Amino acid sequence: MLTKAIKLTLILLLIFTPIAFGSMELWAFSLMELGILFMIILWAIQNLFRNSEFGIRNLKYEILFLSLFLIFIILQMIPLPSEVIKIFSPKTYALRHSLTVTTPHSAFRIPHLAISFVPFATQIEFFKWFTLIGFFLFLMDWRSLGGKYRTTNHLLVVILLMGVFESLYGMIEFFSGHRHILYIDGTFMISSATGTFINRNYFAGYLLMIIPLSIGFLWSRKAIQTGQSGGWRHRLSSLDGKVLLIAFGIIVMILGLLFSASRMGILSLLLSFSLMSLLFKGRGRHGGGSKILFLIFGLALLWAAWIGLDAVISPFFSTTENFKTRWMIWMNTFQILKDFPLFGSGLGTFGQIFPMYRTFHLQELITHSENDFLQLASEVGLIGFGLLLTLFLYIFLKAVSRIRSLPNWEPERYIGIGGLIGILALMFHSMVERNLQIPSNAFLYTFILAIVLRVSIKEDRG
Repeated sequence: MLTKAIKLTLILLLIFTPIAFGSMELWAFSLMELGILFMIILWAIQNLFRNSEFGIRNLKYEILFLSLFLIFIILQMIPLPSEVIKIFSPKTYALRHSLTVTTPHSAFRIPHLAISFVPFATQIEFFKWFTLIGFFLFLMDWRSLGGKYRTTNHLLVVILLMGVFESLYGMIEFFSGHRHILYIDGTFMISSATGTFINRNYFAGYLLMIIPLSIGFLWSRKAIQTGQSGGWRHRLSSLDGKVLLIAFGIIVMILGLLFSASRMGILSLLLSFSLMSLLFKGRGRHGGGSKILFLIFGLALLWAAWIGLDAVISPFFSTTENFKTRWMIWMNTFQILKDFPLFGSGLGTFGQIFPMYRTFHLQELITHSENDFLQLASEVGLIGFGLLLTLFLYIFLKAVSRIRSLPNWEPERYIGIGGLIGILALMFHSMVERNLQIPSNAFLYTFILAIVLRVSIKEDRG
């Protein structure tokens, strides 16, 4: 019963997080956090009745680096003596004292300061990171995720269906002229398909993770059915109805991403297909994997051309002004990093500190740097960013090693490859966009990362 409750909650979260405008509103993100907490509580109760250290014992380095990062963020929030802050973060000390009210006779001296420029904002972001880290550790230890292929299969189907729904909904709203995002009238802000996301780039980032994962899921079903036998013509002729539906869903999602008109999203998709054509080429002796990939992408492109590609092509010819603005934001963000090199300005403080560094005029509030990694580095400094970078490289190499150890006829191999490419595609997109800060995308990113690490783990399937 506990396993079923956990599984149902996870399915509901996979459905809810993207539909609720990407869970960017406080109420939506709070519900996501409560759902994660509920699953973790059920998981803890489960572990009381059995001695299970399967997932945790394989995560000693992951837990070490994640713990160090959380401790580092706590350090950003703790008030420390002013003289210590003056040594660790001279710019924080200088800014704090420049904003301090002074009297004609003497300056008011602040005895204690926090490294974070806005400790409350850092506290909010800390709980977001803490929740997602707890979710990741839960997924790595939850036996049903890796121990029973049926559970993973069901969850992948839910993700695929959500990607198809978001794509169809976004295209219907855009091409019908209705142009609503659920109950919000988006007549003056929708210029492309956005699904239930407020921004087309967030929608594109969501699909960038699902499309490669769905292709890996498609290949995993073919691996179960045919093993290594037969060329690509034989495999194509042996497709069953479920496989054809999955392929059709992938085509619909490619259409959704194309009509999002996200320039970097489309380039990331092309990069994903290039990587998959190379990695799936080894399946069979005739390179049928890459041919079927080109067939899927070709059909999607022909369908898009029949509908009309004006909305897709036109943004590629109007990038100069947009890129100029992003470049200035990046330069200003880099200046923040230069002033707060080691400890950063505080996790989640970009929106408060950026106006002090803004060197250009723009009639809108800038809340993010259009580059997830540069913004994160400016907020946590080289120390915090170095911890996360080291952790990601370790996880990436560990995942690649596990996937390579699987034979070509193992279904999990293709799920792992698809998930890993989806993660890389989102990170590539995040170099010029805000993606990992979107709760629904961060939630799905964490889930797929756990799937990638779990695909090759052999455990009791009872």
